[in-house]
Amino acid sequence: MFDNLSSRLKAVAEAVRGKGRLSEDNIAAAVSDVRRALIEADVALPVVKTFVAGVRARAIGAEIMRSLSPGQAFIKILHDELAATLGGDEAVPDSGLNLKAQPPVIILLAGLQGVGKTTTAAKLALHLQAKHGHTVTLASLDTRRPAAILQLQRLAEQVGAGFVPTDPAATVVAIAQHAVAEVRRSTADVLILDTAGRSRLDEELLDELRQLHAEVSPHETLFIVDSMAGQDAVNVAAAFGAALPLTGVILTKADGDARGGSALSVKTVTGKPIRFLGTGEELTGLETFHPDRMASRILGMGDVLGLVEEVQQKVDLDKAQTLARKIRKGKGFDLADLREQLGQMADMGGMQGLLDKLPLPGGRQRGQIAEQIDPRAIGRQIAIINSMTPGERRFPKTLNGSRKRRIASGAGLAVQDVNRLLKQHQQMQKMFKRFNKMGMKGLMRGLPGL
Repeated sequence: MFDNLSSRLKAVAEAVRGKGRLSEDNIAAAVSDVRRALIEADVALPVVKTFVAGVRARAIGAEIMRSLSPGQAFIKILHDELAATLGGDEAVPDSGLNLKAQPPVIILLAGLQGVGKTTTAAKLALHLQAKHGHTVTLASLDTRRPAAILQLQRLAEQVGAGFVPTDPAATVVAIAQHAVAEVRRSTADVLILDTAGRSRLDEELLDELRQLHAEVSPHETLFIVDSMAGQDAVNVAAAFGAALPLTGVILTKADGDARGGSALSVKTVTGKPIRFLGTGEELTGLETFHPDRMASRILGMGDVLGLVEEVQQKVDLDKAQTLARKIRKGKGFDLADLREQLGQMADMGGMQGLLDKLPLPGGRQRGQIAEQIDPRAIGRQIAIINSMTPGERRFPKTLNGSRKRRIASGAGLAVQDVNRLLKQHQQMQKMFKRFNKMGMKGLMRGLPGL
């Protein structure tokens, strides 16, 4: 997400960095480039106007510190304006939601059909259970889409959440009231209501949601919006914001949108904070949204704090310590170990997800790094290792030509792909052996050369 906008804004900052000082002329040129970048990113025009006016006023004003170069000062101005547009200084709870209420806390999800409400309901349930210790129950209010109820029930089973059966013949309000009553009799402390959508916005849908909200009085009313919808997302957000007392927004399919215009627009249009970003089909693909961190990522500053939190949540510490002890004892690093590491990296969004959070060099250098990354590579490598027998994973040297052909066929890839993986594994083995000999001090000395 934000790839196009990020590259354009960083190019503007690079151009300003070459100036000896910031004058009205080069500020005007830079601001014009920023305006063009925002429009190309499909940001709503009122938001573009406000953003550009803020950047211009702060750049021309006395805010630029003498200790900073013009480029650094301009990047700081862009960062602060981006953070303000994305949500400002609003405190983000650890869970991403305000759940300090008498249980059960009721969360109502609203949005058009096809934006990913049902999947998001399951992702949110998993997020609240796995990371924050809540007990969650799901209920479907979508009686119009025949498979919606069954889909949510199956997703609830996958994430270990409770599920309240739905009577398709009942009214939406009656279904919701029944779900609330059932949860009050259970041990669950959070109820997520997945509402019906429409292929387009209409008054009947909004009336139904108004009535539902009035009867159920949810603690959180979250608007689910497809980040790839561009200006349409902004128009829909405005309509839902006028009809419902929204408390926040969840942007879905964020990994499929290179522009990011809806993320920059929806906060201003609804006046409500973005709470989460949804990515991919995996049920773990839900990320708490932090405006300042996202502003840093857009400008190539990375999000190291977010990366540390993700590693703590998704990396199995016991397995990591077991692997470290194994390597220290000289038992080697086999292909089963490599598969484990690849799986954990995939859970964190792959190499691209890692790069997004690291403060790597900007401009052409970062672009060259990104170009060398195949987002599908990790999945292919895991498929190759899965096609091997346990013995082959443990002893890769036994892989002759016929075995490689069998493994390649099983993974649906070429023998060259198998050879490439084996070569990478050999390089990693050598690296671990070298680090094992050098010890921790030698490892730290050797890191800059990697």
